[in-house]
Amino acid sequence: MDSTEPEAVNARAWTRYGDHHLQRGTCVPEVDRISWGFWPTGPGAEVLGSLTGLRVLDLGSGLGKHAAHLVRECGATVDAVEASASQHARAVARYSDLPGLSLIHADAVEHLQRAEPYDVIYSIHGFGYIDPHRLMPALRNALKPGGILAFSVLHTNSHGRGPSSSVTPRTEILPLANGEDQRVEMWVLTPKLWED
Repeated sequence: MDSTEPEAVNARAWTRYGDHHLQRGTCVPEVDRISWGFWPTGPGAEVLGSLTGLRVLDLGSGLGKHAAHLVRECGATVDAVEASASQHARAVARYSDLPGLSLIHADAVEHLQRAEPYDVIYSIHGFGYIDPHRLMPALRNALKPGGILAFSVLHTNSHGRGPSSSVTPRTEILPLANGEDQRVEMWVLTPKLWED
């Protein structure tokens, strides 16, 4: 498999996912807190510290609801970067008029390579869809010295399969509401591998 193929598979899956929800007119409620996991437990936006006056990046922002929450509730100025055209379209339809929020349709790594450095970069479940060999070096250069990097990733899937001990993608399933499944390729790694 070509080294860029897993990310191409993911891009197609997330575009189909967004198209599916655009066609259905899926209504997603606003969030009242940042939830790093799949359940509303654990810390919220406070792990990011005070965001006033800082450059903040939401990487793999999807619908943009977390970025919008930070703008509204924390006074943040946020760039929300999403690679899927349909997910980006959903975000634009919902938040294009929100002052302080810039919605950017771009490949995450390419954006990191050309953007001015950020004070805070965060991602809620987005990093696992991007090859860490491309992502981590780009993050290093896109974060200001002393900046905050916070992210959540899949650790164990719904079938109980835990993290991999090698930096290789594996097939996971992205379910749609109509019962259709989308195959994605994810880097589900041990915490140590993310740290290295």
